[in-house]
Amino acid sequence: MAYPSFSDIARSFAPGWFAAVMGTGVLALTTHSLAQGWPVLAVPALTLHWLNTALFLALALPWLTRWLRFPDAAVQTLKHPVQANFYPTFSIALLVLAAQWLVFTPYIGVALVLWWLGVALTFVFSFAALFFMFRGEHVAIEHVTPAQFIPAVGLVVMPLAGAPLLPHMPEALRELALTVNAVGLGAGSMMYVGLLGITLFRKYMHKPAQGILTPTVWIHLAPIGVIPVSLMNLLDQLPFPAAREVATVLMLLVWGFGVWWLVMASQLTLAARVAGQMPFALSWWGFTFPLGAFVAESLRLSKLLGWGTIFAVGVAAWLLLCFLWAVTAVRTVRGVASGAIFQPHP
Repeated sequence: MAYPSFSDIARSFAPGWFAAVMGTGVLALTTHSLAQGWPVLAVPALTLHWLNTALFLALALPWLTRWLRFPDAAVQTLKHPVQANFYPTFSIALLVLAAQWLVFTPYIGVALVLWWLGVALTFVFSFAALFFMFRGEHVAIEHVTPAQFIPAVGLVVMPLAGAPLLPHMPEALRELALTVNAVGLGAGSMMYVGLLGITLFRKYMHKPAQGILTPTVWIHLAPIGVIPVSLMNLLDQLPFPAAREVATVLMLLVWGFGVWWLVMASQLTLAARVAGQMPFALSWWGFTFPLGAFVAESLRLSKLLGWGTIFAVGVAAWLLLCFLWAVTAVRTVRGVASGAIFQPHP
């Protein structure tokens, strides 16, 4: 089989590619957090930051080419009941990169540009994906997967970098940015609650998502991890100290649900793997960002409460994240080298 041309790659370029940027970014950020206590991790964290920046630029070229040269194919994907949910991974990748540039570099201006662009595109893709889904009579129960969480996750990711960036913004923009953060966190959180019920209904009452969609079960961990951290980031910028205490208790409860879901997701994944129902695909990157979000939540909560047990769980989850990231990265590189990974899935 001949290696696909750049034109062929761009025509069928899957929007879910940017889950690799999300996963690599959260690995860089959580490794940086651990480097505060273990300085040996500082260099690997910084290396991951620059690697991820280069990865985003490399992936952006075929993604933009698809919109410019093959707009019909891009729009068709946007109307697909499952694939459309992966479009916000591009804007979420921008938001994650904004957090990276804020943490790893002194170039606050770059972080601000990435954040505002990510915010704008997150709103565009979250509205577009759900608009076509709400109006589409083609959407059926078998199309319901945790991938539906991705538009909501994009919204709740905004305060991860958006809240810490507020002090670096002009006074005229600060209130607007604070409002945008609140809208994103509020809308995304409520969407997650509703979608959680729908996805659990499918798990109980219908055939579960299998095959290349198996890793999407881990996506549950993304809002579980991101929402409490984003809320705490937002409260850091607001004059409500009592609210922080309440938020810490809520964070602990949500974290508990995350521990339970991590065990469940691991069991479902191992069962699918043993049954030979989990072929490698880009969806394997769905392991990484959600797990990294849970790691970030664990590390933040352990600092707030001073509990060594929560920190230990966070470190264990980080080690699992490193393993899954490495395995997925190696399989992805092999797929790119052979060209097989660029073949569109049915």
